[in-house]
Amino acid sequence: MTGDSQFAPVSIWVDRPSDLCPPPDHDIDAEIAIIGGGYTGLSAALRLRELGHDVVLLEQEFCGFGASGRNAGHLTPTIGKDIFSCIKLYGEKRGLDLIRFGEDAVAFAERTIAERNIACDYRASGNIIAGVHPDQRAILANSAELAARHGLHADFLDEAEMRARSLPSAFLFGIHETGGGHLHPGKYVMGLRRAALDAGVHIHEQTPVDHIEHGQTVVLRSQARRIRARQVLLATNAFTPVSLDMFRSKLAPLAVSLFSTPPLSGAQLERLGWSGREGLYTAHESLESFRLTADNRLLGGSKYVRYGYGSSLPPADHPETFARLENMFRARFPELADVGIENYWSGWIALVLDFLPICGTVKGEGNIHYSMGYNGHGIAQASMMGAAMADRMVGKGSGILDILSRRVLPLPPEPFRWLAVQGLLSFLTGKDRRLDRKIARENVETITETEA
Repeated sequence: MTGDSQFAPVSIWVDRPSDLCPPPDHDIDAEIAIIGGGYTGLSAALRLRELGHDVVLLEQEFCGFGASGRNAGHLTPTIGKDIFSCIKLYGEKRGLDLIRFGEDAVAFAERTIAERNIACDYRASGNIIAGVHPDQRAILANSAELAARHGLHADFLDEAEMRARSLPSAFLFGIHETGGGHLHPGKYVMGLRRAALDAGVHIHEQTPVDHIEHGQTVVLRSQARRIRARQVLLATNAFTPVSLDMFRSKLAPLAVSLFSTPPLSGAQLERLGWSGREGLYTAHESLESFRLTADNRLLGGSKYVRYGYGSSLPPADHPETFARLENMFRARFPELADVGIENYWSGWIALVLDFLPICGTVKGEGNIHYSMGYNGHGIAQASMMGAAMADRMVGKGSGILDILSRRVLPLPPEPFRWLAVQGLLSFLTGKDRRLDRKIARENVETITETEA
């Protein structure tokens, strides 16, 4: 880190709530127990209460401590790697169904915000998948043409249209996902928490689950207490391999880091442009994300993800990554050369090798269910999938989840898992490095020609 920038132990979005829900002081018998107090767990709990079921939610720290309180706040329909990859990998019919699933997830989150009156600074601006070099134009134009042909909410913006929107100069063209936008993720997850408490969900924070005993009644052990439940939902995402020692062959926890600037002045905003405040993420293999917050901070990050050997959680405080993010910021926003970075933080996402979320029921008694693996697109997907899994658990149907049914390519055991994940990340970031070096070289040549 440089200058006056600080590491935020959680994020700029959330702090430990003043009304922290205490751990249980006695053993509990519950109809349904949920492990995890993020978007998935809280959405499931709210749906179950709507259906009249008794729910206990157990969270190891506080609701929103995980990825739900640390992400960049983009509400996006992106699923899989991108539109083009979905079609290429799964065929036109299934690929389009997956993309519509992503759009449905955005619509679900928007309804949740509106119906529950969650004040989370939501801006329905859409998000733009932006190209930063002419080499990225063909893939974006082809993807947009495919989307338009099938009535999806995505429009291609050429160079003139990007300039007409006064978008920052580094972003040349792109696909405008017209559904969704961006929000304050901490206010959103805390709004869900408040709604769950008001609905009668029994929330226990600072209550890590130490052990799960399978059986017709599932027994969860937390410290000295036992929580017995007829059904359980695992909503622990990247923490699942670490905290519960489960799904190591399906999920790889990755650390993702972000930064934010101080609030920009009026003059700085005028130089920047970006009057529509659309969310931006780049067409890199490992994307960069950027947006302006409601209080005029520029927020960005992603790109440089980290995996810990043995599916451990990589450290949140990682100065080497933060320095790389500052270089990325400087390269993309020359208009803000006088602006420093105020805060850095990190969170953990769960990567699935085919970039699709996973959900289902653990083999055995059929009473332990799961929904996780959102690959960095969890605001929309986790919100909808938590509610849909709640429906499935109590026999109300959940056909919307059928599109995710598949055989998940397993991750090998260590040390081969580390090699596999590092190999995938190296392949993706290697392509990005070559492109970024090309951009830097061409920028130097342009400056030299201008000076001559």
